[in-house]
Amino acid sequence: MAETTVVHLMRHGEVHNPEGVLYGRLPGYHLSDNGRLMAETVAKSVAGRDIVTLYSSPLERAQETVAPLAALLELPVRTDDRLIEAANMLQGRKVGQGMAILRDPKNYRYFWNPLRPSWGEPYPVIVKRMRSIIDEARGAARGHEALLVSHQLPIWSIRMAAEGRRLWHDPRRRQCQLASVTTLTFDGDRLVSVGYSEPAGSLATGPTVPGA
Repeated sequence: MAETTVVHLMRHGEVHNPEGVLYGRLPGYHLSDNGRLMAETVAKSVAGRDIVTLYSSPLERAQETVAPLAALLELPVRTDDRLIEAANMLQGRKVGQGMAILRDPKNYRYFWNPLRPSWGEPYPVIVKRMRSIIDEARGAARGHEALLVSHQLPIWSIRMAAEGRRLWHDPRRRQCQLASVTTLTFDGDRLVSVGYSEPAGSLATGPTVPGA
């Protein structure tokens, strides 16, 4: 009989970002007090599961999100660049309310092809690297569970690919809230289900920077 292996993709918690910057891969962005509480809440909610390996994006907000769970499970964290935020030419800019960044004439030159997308890392490239790290984690946790901390767009992209959906999309329609968990269940090497949960959903405080 084939073994069941589960890979959880967790998005990092809320970030301290009072200026509303699209921080992307920029260093120096850490979890807010509420973000740390989100991380602790998720850690407590999944600590009883059969998680045997942990991976994380190298960015500070992801490392700080996985830390409480690593402490509870007494497991090391494998840092991997394949889990990093999607590259974005607009990082460092203030986003403003809603999708105001799309209405700024200075940014029009980046939006000529939303199917690619022309403002950042191509969706197929994101899917390829996420699939690679998921396969590695699945091998390391075979017959058990793994948890990987990443970012909204990489998680959403691989979920769309897993569900056979088109990769280009409206960012406002992503189902991948802060500290949420997208769960991929495999029977042997075959993906059999995709799940989604928000263990820290009650701690959400409002809109966040798109793509963060």
